[in-house]
Amino acid sequence: MIFDLIRKRNGNWKDDTLSGLTVALALVPEAIAFSFIAGVGPLVGLWAAVFMGLITSAFGGRPGMISGSTGAIAIVVAVVVRVGNEHGMAIGVRDLGIQYLFAVIMIAGLIQVLFGVLRLGRFIRLVPHPVMMGFVNGLAIVILIGQFGFFKMPLMEDGVAVMENGRKVMTWMDQDRIMVMGTLAFLTMAIIHFLPKLTNAVPSILVAILVVGGISYSGVVDTKTISDVLYEGWDSRELSASLPVISLPTDIPWQKEGVLFLIIGTAFSAAMVGIIESLMTLQLIDDMTETRGSGNRECLAQGGANFLSGLFGGMGGCAMIGQSLINIKSGGRGRWSGIVAALTLALFILIGADLIVEIPVAALVGVMFMVVIGTFEWSTLKTWGKVPFHDIFVIVAVTLITVFLHNLALAVLTGVVLSALVFAWESAKHVRLRRDDSQEGIRIYNLHGVLYFGSVREFSERLVPSNDPDEVIIDFKEARVADFSSLEALNALTERYKTAGKRIRLRHLSPSCAKLID
Repeated sequence: MIFDLIRKRNGNWKDDTLSGLTVALALVPEAIAFSFIAGVGPLVGLWAAVFMGLITSAFGGRPGMISGSTGAIAIVVAVVVRVGNEHGMAIGVRDLGIQYLFAVIMIAGLIQVLFGVLRLGRFIRLVPHPVMMGFVNGLAIVILIGQFGFFKMPLMEDGVAVMENGRKVMTWMDQDRIMVMGTLAFLTMAIIHFLPKLTNAVPSILVAILVVGGISYSGVVDTKTISDVLYEGWDSRELSASLPVISLPTDIPWQKEGVLFLIIGTAFSAAMVGIIESLMTLQLIDDMTETRGSGNRECLAQGGANFLSGLFGGMGGCAMIGQSLINIKSGGRGRWSGIVAALTLALFILIGADLIVEIPVAALVGVMFMVVIGTFEWSTLKTWGKVPFHDIFVIVAVTLITVFLHNLALAVLTGVVLSALVFAWESAKHVRLRRDDSQEGIRIYNLHGVLYFGSVREFSERLVPSNDPDEVIIDFKEARVADFSSLEALNALTERYKTAGKRIRLRHLSPSCAKLID
């Protein structure tokens, strides 16, 4: 079945294969860094990237989109890992936090599958464009800020790393190393920008990584590599190779007060964050490629991938906007590109670990800087004074929540709510009531617009029985009754006119609404 899916891809084998190799290289440092954030070992993040990437690429709703372990999920699960380890110390179970993590990810996967079964992925169309722009800008800034962490190193005293709360204290590198790393990152960016002007035979990102990697490996310069990132988190510069095994969370004390609520609550948060980030990334890729993916299918694939990731000892994840853009810009359009990336990453872990740890971080930082430049919606700056203030407010609000709270679900939901409130307010201002006294003894009110909870109050206040003749007609030919609040307002209005001894007729009202009017 998987080969049938591959054959149905868009794009071509060469572009998909080369872009997949490029993405695999870019996945390594972020998977390791996100493992560190979550408080687990590097293989937990790396194998999560393999499972997420392979399953979603083969069965997901958006060919060309890359999934893996992400910072958004890492931040959500970090608390449950820490609390789990504390519980483990109390009952004598070592590393209990990672079992909490696996349970959270498996349950989150089931929740996402349920979302797909219920076809809730289609609700992504309710996300307004200003929210999308704020989301993209916020993620671009988060990615940018995250790269500066690679310019730091452990603070040393008497040859020993200073520890605080169980983690190494990080400080900025010395100026010379920052200059070297910055120069290599700039060289990477220059190759990515200028090489496509000469040839498109191979992805410029892959060439840039290989060129800068060759400079680093030759010993011409001393710069930070993946092995240094490993040492910063786990006191080891080596990446041990081992196949994942089924890791059932059998030691969790479910009967302990608060444990069930903690795990279920965290799983729901992780599921929501994963779905929202994945569907927003899907929509972005749709816009870039002028094609359309399936949100419901993506929910199913994300859920299945997370469940299997947790079952086999991974930290789960979701769509990665940075790596997805790297893939698209490197020519990857089909499912094969994501499958190649996942399988290549698995080979790196199993047989190429010694080589992969020598990749200079500067090359990958340069790649991500270019991703930031290509991701940020610069048009928001050009249209600052040309679009309505409320749209600018929504863009800024979503961006700030994404950057400072690192909560993508909250950012998007806040943006949607703000946009809905603005729409309700603006719609209420466009409801008009025109009076027609052309017929003797009868007053006709022609209603224009949508009658709903936001406009019923003004509508009701403008109709006063004591000011009208004995017979009143309200014509709904150019209007629409939208909700229950409107029906209740019409019921109350007819009662007011009856009490005043006057007759009121509602003309051109839909049959379904007319039945509900007393």
